[in-house]
Amino acid sequence: MLKHFCRFWLKVFKWKTINNLPKEPRYVVIAYPHTSNWDFPLGIFYIFSAGVPFRYMGKDALFKWPQKYLFKALGGFGVDRDKTTKLTTRMAEFINSQDKIALALAPEGTRSNIKYWRTGFYYIALEAKIPIAMAVLDFENREVGIKDSFMPTGDIDADMEIIKAFYKDVKGKYPEKQGEIKIQPKK
Repeated sequence: MLKHFCRFWLKVFKWKTINNLPKEPRYVVIAYPHTSNWDFPLGIFYIFSAGVPFRYMGKDALFKWPQKYLFKALGGFGVDRDKTTKLTTRMAEFINSQDKIALALAPEGTRSNIKYWRTGFYYIALEAKIPIAMAVLDFENREVGIKDSFMPTGDIDADMEIIKAFYKDVKGKYPEKQGEIKIQPKK
């Protein structure tokens, strides 16, 4: 019922959904760009319309009373981005303990223009040996969903070039807030 409700409203608001889901039962989903508060409800409507057991990671500030119950009910869990807690290993283990799951996150980590992407998504997928699915929140073409996926090779620089080429024409609600797709150089 919820699946059909979400599909209906996406159509009413003239959003085209794209469901090129990976064949593998477990994968990491990166959602780009993240420039607006509208990205979250749009993403949630897509998640429920796709009928896949999605979970998502969000900043821990979202998971405080009173809204924490809503965000948890929608499949989310909070992450303290300032702590180094072996999160990638724990998330890889969690994913591999599930029969079927898609873990969604926004590598930008914020709605503001940032200098570098967070790379946790990459290392979670690499450690869990699962694909990275690339989802769009394309306001210019009114497209939402997973368009493509690939297996990470371990060469993050080469794999980031694949991601960068894929997203080159995707526009968020506020394109001026889209940061360049790049990672912090190795020291």
